[in-house]
Parts: sequence; C-alpha cells; structure tokens
Amino acid sequence: MTSFLTRIARPAFIALLLSATGVHATQSAQSVKTAQSDPLTAFGLMPMFRTSVTGSYMAGQQALQDLRTDEAARYFYQAAQGDWDNPVLVERAFIAFAADGQIGQAASTAKHLLDLDPDNELAELVVATEALKERRYNAAERLLGAIGQDSFTGITAGILRAWALVGDNRKDEADKALDQLGQSGLEDFLVFHRALMAEAAGDTDSAIELAGRAFDAEPYVARIVEVYARILANAGRFDEAKDVIAEFENQGLSHPVVTIVKEQVEAGQRPGIFAANVQVGAAEMFHGIGVALSRDGSLDLSLVFLRMGLYLDPSADVIALALGQLLDAAGQHDEANSIYEAVPATSPMKPTAVVRVAQNLDAIGNRDEALRRLNNIVNSRPDDLDAVSVLGDLLRYDEQYVAAADAYTDALALTGGDSPSDWRFYYVRGIAYERAKEWPKAEADFLKALDLNPDQPAVLNYLGYSWIDQDMHLEEALGMIEKAVEAQPQDGYIVDSLGWAFYKLGRIDEAVATLEQAVLLRPNDAEINDHLGDAYWRAGRKLEAKFQWNVAASVDEVGNVKERVAPKLADGLTEANATE
Repeated sequence: MTSFLTRIARPAFIALLLSATGVHATQSAQSVKTAQSDPLTAFGLMPMFRTSVTGSYMAGQQALQDLRTDEAARYFYQAAQGDWDNPVLVERAFIAFAADGQIGQAASTAKHLLDLDPDNELAELVVATEALKERRYNAAERLLGAIGQDSFTGITAGILRAWALVGDNRKDEADKALDQLGQSGLEDFLVFHRALMAEAAGDTDSAIELAGRAFDAEPYVARIVEVYARILANAGRFDEAKDVIAEFENQGLSHPVVTIVKEQVEAGQRPGIFAANVQVGAAEMFHGIGVALSRDGSLDLSLVFLRMGLYLDPSADVIALALGQLLDAAGQHDEANSIYEAVPATSPMKPTAVVRVAQNLDAIGNRDEALRRLNNIVNSRPDDLDAVSVLGDLLRYDEQYVAAADAYTDALALTGGDSPSDWRFYYVRGIAYERAKEWPKAEADFLKALDLNPDQPAVLNYLGYSWIDQDMHLEEALGMIEKAVEAQPQDGYIVDSLGWAFYKLGRIDEAVATLEQAVLLRPNDAEINDHLGDAYWRAGRKLEAKFQWNVAASVDEVGNVKERVAPKLADGLTEANATE
C-alpha cells in the first residue's frame, strides 16, 4: 500500500495537490523549503505587516521548518491575531495547529479560513475530518463531495468521503465513489480500503477477495498482512491465515501487529475486525498517505495527515510510532520521546517505543543511558529482535566492536540467518569484525551478505574498498565499487571509495577527477578531503594538495584526520605519512 503511494506522491503530483488548495496552501505545504514557501515575500506583502506580526510570522516559519510544531502554532496564531482577515496568516496558523495535533483548534481556524478562502481544500478536509470524528457522517460527506478529485487532497477527500458513506449506511454509494476515484489509476491502492469497508459492512466474501488482491500486490507490507490474516481468521479460515503470515515471515520480516495476529490465529481465536468503526478505517487512510508524504519530503503535510489519523483513532499506536519517527528524523527527539512514552504498556508497539526512546537518548548525547536501557530490554526480552539489533548498532557506534558483533550474532540466531533481509546483520557484523581486526570473519560476513543481496551498494563498497586497501583481488574489487557507484552515484562516501581505489591502483588522473566529485558531494568530510589532498600531491599539484589538507584539518571534528595531515602540511606526502 505505502509503496504505491510513494510512487504517486512524487514532486509533480504533490505540486498538483497543492495547486488545487490555492496559492497559500501550496506555500504552506512546502514550508520545508523556506525560499519557496514564503507567500508574504512572494506577493510583496511583508511591508504591510506590523513589526510584531512580521516577527511572529518569521519565527513561525522557522519553527515549522524545524518541525517545532508547538512553537509554530503559537507564533502563527500570534501573527494571525494581529491581522485576522489575512488568509496567508490564518492558513499558516491552521496548518501549524494541525501539525501539532491540535485538531480542534485547527478545525476552528480552518472554518475561519474558509470564510476568507472558500476554495482551500485542505481546510475543507480538516473540517470534514472533525465531522467524521463526531459521527456527523452526512455533514462530512457533503463537505468532502464538494472537493474535486484532480488533486492529492481531492484523492484523500474521495477516500474519506467513502468512509463517511459507509458510516451513514450507504455502502453502495461508497463503492460507486471509489469506482469513480479508481478511474484515475489508483485502484491498486483503493483495493485495500475496499477490503476494510467490505468487512466493516459485513460482506465477508468480498472482504476476503479484496484483501487477497491487496496482499498479492504487496505481500511484504505488515499492515496488509495483518488485515488479510485477520479477515481470513475471522471467517474461520485459520490455515490460510497462517500461510499468509508465514509468507511474510519467510522473508525474514516481522512486525508486532503481525505477531499479535499470529498468536491469535495459532490459538484458534478470531482476531476481530480491523476497522471496527469508520474512524479506525479513515485513520488508516491518513496513516498510509502520511507515510507516503514523509518519504516524498513533504514533512509538514505528512505531520498533518498523521496527526489527523491519531485524532480519529487515538489508540492507533502504529500511527503514533510513525509520527515519532518523523519527529526523530527532524531532530525533535524530546517531542518524539513524549509520543513513545505515551504508548500504553499493554500495546504490542510498546517494546518498539521503548527501543526508540533509547535510540533518542543516544541521539541527544546520552549514550551510556541508552546502552543501559537497551541492555535491560535485551536481558528481559532476549527474543526482541529490534532491541538486539539496535543494541548492536549502538555498541558499534561506541566502538565496542566485539560486543557489537556478539549482539549481531544473537540477532542472526533469532532470524535464522538465511532470509534475504538478513544481509544487513551480516554486513554490520562484518563491519564490527573488520574494526576489531578480525578480517577473515569480516570477509566471510560480507560475502554472505552479498550472497543474500548481490547488488547491495553498501556491501559492494565496503568489501571492495577493504580488498583494495589490502591489495587483494584488485580488479574484482574495483568492479564492485564501480557497481556501487552506478547504483548510488550521489553517495559521496561510495564515490570516495572509487576515487581511493583508483589512487591505490596508481590511476592518479582518474583518482583526482573522482575524488573531486566526492568532495562536491561531501564537502565537509575530513577523510574525503584528505584523500583528495593525497591525490593532488601524487599528480604534482602540491599547492592544491596542501590547501585540501588544510580543509581536511579544519572540518575534522574528531581530531584523527587533523593529526594525520599535520606532517603532510609540514613535509609533504612521504612514504612515512601517507594515508592508509
């Protein structure tokens, strides 16, 4: 489901969505790109505002860009109160309230915005969501029916309208609405919601057929697996439900919601309807689209959709974790932790939430506490794959390489070690072994990772680089790195590996050209600048080499590279001080 949405949530489609909500909405949903998201500047309106209004507006812009949504809501509302009839300011306040989860305040502000800008579709969507939450299905359907379907907001409104019709006991009309929406090429996505609606309406046969189609299209999406297995088990078809879950797990995949259903199915219990009410079904729609928007980079709009999902279904802990991860990615770790900590202890998602809190403790600089908590989790739940994996990662970041390798070994014992997705554990354990100076073990793990995932760029790069650095299998290693660069040409680290491979092979001109490209991709990386300095020196470009070494020293935050380049700056590149 979500991968299909990711395909349709490409920038051009997002632009179409936002253009339909009016110029002001277009700008707000792209606020992560400040230069393009300031309608006051775009329309030359800044001089018209009092200093206090302008200051609040600019502070709100920066806060929303950083996803500090509580501050954004406060600043934009202050600005809007200073000019309550200005649609730009009111719209920003409404967006910020929604992104912060203050949906009631967002809906109230959106109603005022619609007085100023009756065509703002996102405002209509939020007001209709409030009506759906309050079970005013007829009112929600009327509001949503007025939104055209030629935009991203319109597609969302179309699905939400179908849920409102189901709530109003008009399932046939809901089917017709989805038929019309499906003509725009969205049928592969809509089939999942058709299945949920069919089961909610008591049409078990149709629900099974539709959920099966969704599963056939995307058998490795946890939510689809959960729903299909639920519907089968609710119909007493337990063996088929077991087969669905087994197909998912045979890929080395796991998810708490699938595990819960698996336990119920194996006990011969009927798990119960997923969308027990319209609000749950509509919340899942916001969840799927919100995740797709976050992958596309539309972070503030993604926050709005995920918040509306939680508003409709406050018990949807899967949505809460998606929201927390979005805030994590923006560096808002304290806010994310407050969401994780609010997940009830009885929720199947609680163990995942606890692990995320530990990760965030590490992200804000408290690695000792993060490791302490993770060790406690693993000691009490040794079969918690997520906790074991994250513990391995943090131990590796802390340069406790032997302990990290042991954690990854435990993870492989849990997964079996032969699933395609297990390549990652072999890869990171290989890194830990390599750093611990146990190269034969590291090499074996890298080769096993490539056996499971032959074209994985990170593994190709690491193994190829390691071979070249040890003067082993040089031509094969170079081919590996070239393949990795072909797969990820914008990855500065992988391009650096290729440049350094050329350097080690004595192909200096190619090394210089490639390392110059790597520096453009990663201008503040000390290692890459050091490599380029060495290549310049070998090419006879000694002034440029010293300049590059100076850059490497100036951007080195750890000190290792600064120490390494000091003798080069004093004596030039010699056999004694050459970079290893």
